[in-house]
Amino acid sequence: MRRLLLALPFALLPQASAHAHDDEHEHAEHASLGAHEHGAGHLNVALDGKILELELENPAMNLLGFEHAAESPADLATVAAARAKLEQPLTLFSLPAAAGCTVTRQELESPLFGDQPDAEHEHEHDEHAKGEAAEHQHEDQHSEIHAHYRFSCTEPAALKTLDLREVFKRFPATHKIQVQLIGPQGQQGVEATAEHATLSF
Repeated sequence: MRRLLLALPFALLPQASAHAHDDEHEHAEHASLGAHEHGAGHLNVALDGKILELELENPAMNLLGFEHAAESPADLATVAAARAKLEQPLTLFSLPAAAGCTVTRQELESPLFGDQPDAEHEHEHDEHAKGEAAEHQHEDQHSEIHAHYRFSCTEPAALKTLDLREVFKRFPATHKIQVQLIGPQGQQGVEATAEHATLSF
C-alpha cells in the first residue's frame, strides 16, 4: 500500500497555505512534513491515463473522535460506521458518473480497525505482540487511518474536478486536507476545506 503515491514530492504543500492565516501556514508546513495534526488530513491524487489513484491519510481522531483501541460497544460501532463510509469511495469523492470509474483496488489500514488473525491463532502471537507493545506505544497514541483507492475510468476526460465535500460532511472533525494532485495539467498542492472543497485536475 502507498507505493506509487508516496513517491510524490511534497514540496508544493507549504505553498498551498501561502494565502492562509499565519498560524494556519505554520501548521500546514508541519503537516507537509508528516506531522500528526488533529483536524488536518492528507490526500494524494494521481490521474494517469485511465487510472486514478487516491490515498487519504487522516488521524483517527478526525474520523472517529478518539485514537484508543475500540472496546466499548459505542466505540466499536463508531469504528464500523467510519469504515463503512470509507468503503464507498465513489460517493465519498463524488466522482462524476460520466467518467465511468470503477474501483479496482481498495485498501484500508489502521490499528484501530482490529484486523487480527483468527481467534485460534491469536495465542501464537501473544508474546510477539507484548514484545512490540512498548515499541509501538507512541504510534498507537497517534493512530492514523490510511485509505488507498485505485479506479479505472473509461472516460477520464470527464474528471474535471474532485469534490471533497462529502469527506468533510461525513467526517466533520476534519477541518482541512492538504492535497497533492498530479493530473493532465501538471502537479499542484492545495489546501481543501469544507468551504473550498472542489479541486480541479
